[in-house]
Amino acid sequence: MPYFVYMIITKHKTKNISYVGYTSNLENRLKLHNSSKGAKFTKGKKWKIIYKKQYLTKSCAMKDEYKLKKDYKLRNNIKTNFLKNEKRHIYHSSF
Repeated sequence: MPYFVYMIITKHKTKNISYVGYTSNLENRLKLHNSSKGAKFTKGKKWKIIYKKQYLTKSCAMKDEYKLKKDYKLRNNIKTNFLKNEKRHIYHSSF
């Protein structure tokens, strides 16, 4: 069974905040976060997946989830790249 490490993002007031987790069912996990049945931190907000990576074992996914949670520089780079691409997509789709 494959496992995923993922990062989700939401806008809260003027900041973009992120959450990192792991799961074996990415689609269902996002539904739980968006229906306020996921992690306590994610309740009451609308989340988007901005990063995902697949692993063959749960232990490998858990190890990399821990690393990504602690690596704020990498998390910031992922957020910045996502937001840049999102703005570019919005700009181009307006024509």
